[in-house]
Amino acid sequence: MIAMALAEDSSDLASRVAEHVKSKFLEESSGHDWHHIDRVRKLAWQIAGQEGANQEVTELAALVHDIADWKFHEGDDSIGPREAERLLAIELAPKDVIAQVVDIVRTISYKGAGITTPMNTLEGRCVQDADRLDAVGAIGIARCFAYGGHAGRQMYDPNVPPVLHATAEANKASKSHSLNHFYEKLFLLKDRMNTAAGKRLAEERHLFMEEFVSRFLSEWDPSAFPENEKMNGTP
Repeated sequence: MIAMALAEDSSDLASRVAEHVKSKFLEESSGHDWHHIDRVRKLAWQIAGQEGANQEVTELAALVHDIADWKFHEGDDSIGPREAERLLAIELAPKDVIAQVVDIVRTISYKGAGITTPMNTLEGRCVQDADRLDAVGAIGIARCFAYGGHAGRQMYDPNVPPVLHATAEANKASKSHSLNHFYEKLFLLKDRMNTAAGKRLAEERHLFMEEFVSRFLSEWDPSAFPENEKMNGTP
């Protein structure tokens, strides 16, 4: 229902921007693909409707929020806003809309456990919540390990503890294994949701991640299973 309503209500501008973004990211394999962007778009649209935000600005910002992520551009977090502005200008978006969207793209990213990233507008809060919701739960787990593989990171190393980064620079420089990402970011997102809808949706997804990590750690060492202990003759 959300997708149908979105397709019917999206502006011609949003549809054109969506085609640009889709063509660029459809084959991307790190978890930051077109399907991620489209899920964020639909979630943001839904949240904006519940919160009374401007849905056109929200949708456009969701569509371009990952247009040039710093993770894929040598840590440059200025390229995303520039690319968003360029695409919207090409598509003749109104200047006030471009300014709002660019501000959202500039401030949306998670920058570290010790850093808050408040959004300046209600539309920004809706998009940030949608983006963070796609980073938690079952999809968030899959995306975490997809990106870890893409970046050449280990799944887990029990000798490398998580670090709660105090600066954006430390967060960018981190090369830790994928399981640490749960402690360094994903488990923290539930309490950083901006909207009532975001907070509600995050609760169940957060619990699913906790269950997954608990199970992952219990399976990491096969000797931890009681049935294996019995097989080995342990009473």
